[in-house]
Amino acid sequence: MNKGPLYRLLVRWVVCSVGLWIAAEVLGSGITYESRLGVIIIAGLVLAIINAILRPVIIILSLPAILFSLGLFMIVINGFTVYLASKLYHPLHVTNFWAAMLAGIIIGLVNYLVTAILEKREV
Repeated sequence: MNKGPLYRLLVRWVVCSVGLWIAAEVLGSGITYESRLGVIIIAGLVLAIINAILRPVIIILSLPAILFSLGLFMIVINGFTVYLASKLYHPLHVTNFWAAMLAGIIIGLVNYLVTAILEKREV
């Protein structure tokens, strides 16, 4: 069954929000969100939009670095998207790029788990 773009954006939004919340709880002071659920939800939307529009362009432009590092440069790209989301939406505060990279790893793991569950459910 083919899901439409709105469905994919909503799933990406939920995954990014949950991943940001988990990352903020795990990293402590590395990511702060004023302890408000609304900040996490809006920051998840900002991150989902960045991932939908800007991330593919960044991946294409950095393809040589991704291939040379055997895919490890994707961690840097994930961290950059989290850091950019914190700059575009100020209530979400990421202290430094290392915290953003760790948050990117956590969000990537959450995304992997949700994708695996959804694909298993559709079969």
